[in-house]
Amino acid sequence: MSIKKYNKLVRDRIPEIIEASGKKCNYEIMTDEVYLQKLNAKLTEELQEYLECKSLEELADLLEVMGAVVKARGYSWDDLTRVRKEKKAARGAFDRRILLKEVVE
Repeated sequence: MSIKKYNKLVRDRIPEIIEASGKKCNYEIMTDEVYLQKLNAKLTEELQEYLECKSLEELADLLEVMGAVVKARGYSWDDLTRVRKEKKAARGAFDRRILLKEVVE
């Protein structure tokens, strides 16, 4: 019998999926503080996975974790969307592909 340790945040159905495959798993429900720490780590993990393969699936995972962070911080997706739109209106988007080389003062 081998044991593989993870100690990371996983999607809600992962324990159920593991057990349905005939394996056993140990897990716990985190406190709010630990959950936010693990969400931050998960953001980094998902970003790294996207940077390695650049797939739409990894972008979707990154977006899912971002949604969890938004909720855990007490915001709503509408709040995030509103702030994003406000920043876009004030500072623009990234559509024009501008690379700022330098500023001379």
